[in-house]
Amino acid sequence: MRRKSLALTWLKIAFAVVLVVCIAKFASAQIAVRGETIWTMAGENITNGVVLIGANGKIEAVGPASQIKIPSGYKVLSAKVVTPGLIDAHSVVGLSGYLNQPHDQMQVDLSAPIQPELRAIDAYNPEEKLVEWLRQYGVTTLHTGHAPAALVSGQTMIAKTFGKTIDEVTIVPTAMVAVTLGQAGLAPQGKSPGTRAKAAAMLRAELIKAQNYGKKGDEPRDLKQEIWKKVLNREIPLLITAHKAHDIMTALRIAKEFNIRIVLDGASEAYLLIDEIKSAGVPVIIHPTMYRAGGSETANLSFETAAKLKAAGITVALQSGYETYVPKTRVVLFEAAIAAANGLSPRDALATITIDAAKILGIADRVGSIEVGKDGDLALYDGDPFEYTSHCIGTIVNGKIASDVVR
Repeated sequence: MRRKSLALTWLKIAFAVVLVVCIAKFASAQIAVRGETIWTMAGENITNGVVLIGANGKIEAVGPASQIKIPSGYKVLSAKVVTPGLIDAHSVVGLSGYLNQPHDQMQVDLSAPIQPELRAIDAYNPEEKLVEWLRQYGVTTLHTGHAPAALVSGQTMIAKTFGKTIDEVTIVPTAMVAVTLGQAGLAPQGKSPGTRAKAAAMLRAELIKAQNYGKKGDEPRDLKQEIWKKVLNREIPLLITAHKAHDIMTALRIAKEFNIRIVLDGASEAYLLIDEIKSAGVPVIIHPTMYRAGGSETANLSFETAAKLKAAGITVALQSGYETYVPKTRVVLFEAAIAAANGLSPRDALATITIDAAKILGIADRVGSIEVGKDGDLALYDGDPFEYTSHCIGTIVNGKIASDVVR
């Protein structure tokens, strides 16, 4: 009996050792990606190139296959075209879900018009099916959070699209504060704000109040004032969704008045204010190229807006955006393809969903281009990414194969 017990103990130990070895091997997986064309977005394209990703999930080498030797033990993947992992510069995915039911629609709370204290990370679901769906199209990074459906709807965050827990996926827990100037930021009749002037006045009042917060030592802690203080100290920007030209001008005036950082979002009529936006040094996250043109806000949007702003030297990114119907998100790859057909070069179109998006979001030191030391985020395609018949055949996030789908 004792021998049988001892044998069982040794069997358990052996199993545990094997399990540890298997886990260690998975954790230290090293990947080599061969690409007939590699769009590094950090220099010229590489023909017949190789990208090596180390066990730490970082890019350790990139260059022509003639110069990069693939070490033994690396898992080798091949693709026609390799790009940096795509970045969705503004989304509500993870707070809004694919089921379009109340339990997975956490992107806006309409109980009050101004709620900057609402944190995206407290509502984000990293295992939401829409996150997985976007990952299959090469999206590796999301700037997501509270929707542009109230004057101040809450905070945004930046996350990777692969991982089980919020701590695992989060890059920036509080990226911006979402503000909406225009029709979508107004409250129903009889409630405040009911007009554009009232909305601007309420926003100004909050910023003025925050200027005095903390001057008295005995003040109780105020979550709203704490986040506004960070805005006033230029630690985080306001993400101001404004489509009409006069709403864009209001955003620029408030930014100048309080010396705060802002990022324009949506900006359907931005092409009417190119000089003003450039002079203010404000980047723009353009509405999805194929956004519905209609209603009072977006009737004058243009397929060519991204190209016109880019030509003027304004930093531009594209987004999947927010619309109130299913499936709750667009795919930035397709939006960039349309921009490439309407004035942007293929390289500039790809920049709007890679390196330029990363610059606007303040994460270009980690993502947006294929460079040594950056995160091992790649998208693999069986043809030109902007060609309708091409497919994303693999997505790598932090050096892990996160999606291996052939359609």
